[in-house]
Amino acid sequence: MIAATSIVYPGVKLGINVTIEDFCIIGAHFRGFANEETVIGDNALIRSHTVIYAGNRIGNDFQTGNKANIRELNTIGNNVSIGTMSVIEHHVQIEDNVRIHGQVFVPEYSVLQKDCWLGPHVTVTNARYPKSPNAKRELHGATIGRNAKIGAQVTILPGIMIGDNALVGAGSVVVHDVPENTIVAGNPARFLRNNFY
Repeated sequence: MIAATSIVYPGVKLGINVTIEDFCIIGAHFRGFANEETVIGDNALIRSHTVIYAGNRIGNDFQTGNKANIRELNTIGNNVSIGTMSVIEHHVQIEDNVRIHGQVFVPEYSVLQKDCWLGPHVTVTNARYPKSPNAKRELHGATIGRNAKIGAQVTILPGIMIGDNALVGAGSVVVHDVPENTIVAGNPARFLRNNFY
């Protein structure tokens, strides 16, 4: 079902049982657009006022909250949820079963690996020197490992690697890589203990 108030551009391929609520824009053109195809898999639920730019390849069982903004040329796996008012910039890789809560910011060249979880208001960054002449050529998003959990209000600096099964406590500022199977918290985030399952 596609709401009458939504816009779906040519070049968008939708799977079966896709719901697009009111005032969404799907397949929006971007600067340098060259007829990139947009693919959204089966059973997607795209809630009102969401904008998905062209060139995204999105798997099955995808859903957004209201007013999510997903820029161009991302790869998004199966069973991914992107919360209300979250922003996913371009050239981001999101693997299967990732959960992104409300008002999360994920910048260019970030990688979110399978089963990771980002709490509300998480901010990932990618520009170490934002106003330098080479800033755009030196962007490095974070990599968040499999089954890692990032608490609410966490800030992750550019190029950081969060290891598999790691846990980052709410409100932390992550300035160094986080080893797998560890718990860190604080500003700057420091090792607390190992994370055993």
